[in-house]
Amino acid sequence: MKEVASLRYGVIFKKAFSVPEIFKAFVRDFLNIELNIDHVETEKSFSPPVGKVDTRFDLFAEDKENRVIVDIQHIRYPDHYHRFLYYHCAAMMEMIADSKSYEPDTKVFTLVVLTSGDRHKKDIGITSFDPVDLEGRPYGEIPHKIMYICPKYLNDRTPEPYREWMLAIEDSLDGLVDESAYNHPIIRKIFGMIEKDLITPKEYAVMKDEYSQQQLMEDERRKIAVNLIKIATLTKEQIAQATGLSLEEIRKLSE
Repeated sequence: MKEVASLRYGVIFKKAFSVPEIFKAFVRDFLNIELNIDHVETEKSFSPPVGKVDTRFDLFAEDKENRVIVDIQHIRYPDHYHRFLYYHCAAMMEMIADSKSYEPDTKVFTLVVLTSGDRHKKDIGITSFDPVDLEGRPYGEIPHKIMYICPKYLNDRTPEPYREWMLAIEDSLDGLVDESAYNHPIIRKIFGMIEKDLITPKEYAVMKDEYSQQQLMEDERRKIAVNLIKIATLTKEQIAQATGLSLEEIRKLSE
């Protein structure tokens, strides 16, 4: 067993996935796209901002030769489906701003890694921008896509090559990984990079700040839930949806 820093923390996730070799391997296995990049930006934003919201991408890479943009987000918000839809659209709008038509040849993909789980409890969710007919057959006109990846709900039906990545991310969350369980050389490289003994004091400080911020957010959501529970007209399911807490957490708070 190897002691590692958890990929739950943004500073650790970015430390690993900002390496072009790792970023490209992750994208290859989830999107079946071979990126030609030599740099991954962290905390990417557009200047001036698109619309009135200053969107910020955790990890952002543009393959200018093959006209592909991929960004990877990893943090969980109660509104993450709406938030990252906006981020994705902002990236598309930025791309269209430099184009002579509404049909630019750049494809935009967003991968959202939900390390803390999700109320829908699904391993993979996909938002596709391509129209489909009444039988659900896609037109093949618009390639843009958002993929939500939730390692916590990995199951026997989760296809390869997603499984090993998702298992590795989930495995890291308790700070211990069994390297012998993994065959992917890039995943083994990640474990080497986030080994506990190699984490710097600065990275530990950021991890501590992130933990405190997450706790404050969780406490605030529980306070909101408790107040909503007092409103007799709301169901537990509605409160869970409004706060982003699980139904089980809402039941415990109700007691």
